[in-house]
Amino acid sequence: MAENLLPPEFAEFEAYAPIWCLPTESERWARRMSTPMRDLVTFHDAFLPRLEEAIEYCDKYPLDDLPEDALNLLYLVYSLVLVAMAVEIFSQPMPTDSADAELHRVAEPSP
Repeated sequence: MAENLLPPEFAEFEAYAPIWCLPTESERWARRMSTPMRDLVTFHDAFLPRLEEAIEYCDKYPLDDLPEDALNLLYLVYSLVLVAMAVEIFSQPMPTDSADAELHRVAEPSP
């Protein structure tokens, strides 16, 4: 059995971890753009109720010294931010009136 990516307190989200625990915003953007809306809504509706708890969990550690499972949880939080915009604002993966919007970063924030 594969090693868990998330802290045990968030084991219920392990199925989302390989999909949404992405280290860069560009990767998260690409995933959002390529994911069917029903899957975005499913992830959003599952994780949103525990968002504050996830942030509080991550806040127990210094940002530059997060354990790997907490870092993955933080990546999941970051993914939810992008997904929430699609679900709550646009009702579609692509931003409204954005033509062929793409996200290209020359540097990524850490973490």
